[in-house]
Amino acid sequence: MSFLEEVILNVEGMSCNHCKMAVEKSLQSLSGVKKADVDLAGKTVKVAYETGKLTLKDFEKAVAEAGFELVK
Repeated sequence: MSFLEEVILNVEGMSCNHCKMAVEKSLQSLSGVKKADVDLAGKTVKVAYETGKLTLKDFEKAVAEAGFELVK
């Protein structure tokens, strides 16, 4: 049985619904991600994922592949 963790990440460069969908799709394609929900106004994405399966680097790579950047 696996447990879910949630993390909220800041994403630079999102400005429209297409951006939102691209980031969500990229993160949801990762094995272990159960849900990715972008808040365009807040420029964040909340990711629910299986504990121990992914790292911040995995999220950074997926977001970069969608054409955006995680910021601290």
